[in-house]
Amino acid sequence: QVQLVESGGGLVQPGGSLRLSCAASGSIFSIYGMGWYRTAPGKQRELVAAISSGGSTTNYVDSVKGRFTISRDNARNTVYLQMNSLKPEDTAVYYCMMVVLSTSRVGTQDYWGQGTQVTVSS
Repeated sequence: QVQLVESGGGLVQPGGSLRLSCAASGSIFSIYGMGWYRTAPGKQRELVAAISSGGSTTNYVDSVKGRFTISRDNARNTVYLQMNSLKPEDTAVYYCMMVVLSTSRVGTQDYWGQGTQVTVSS
């Protein structure tokens, strides 16, 4: 099986920075796309950032462009989200997602982290 473990969330003041990480382990053959999602209170889950398998292509929701950076370390099966210039509107539970081809399954499957709380408040 494949498991994703997140870390890096917490409380930060407006204008501050946080770096989220998400590491996958288990029966992994290859990991394709990776992404970060977030769910704010009373709102639908939205895709924040995504990155291609080689790391050459990234996409961001308009509200975080210029402030957030997604990256990956394929040797460590890890995806990161560097969050700068944080705003109260960024407060949410953040979830990582990876598209994984496992050694025990035919075809890819989406796997999700447990979620980490990010709170931006003074």
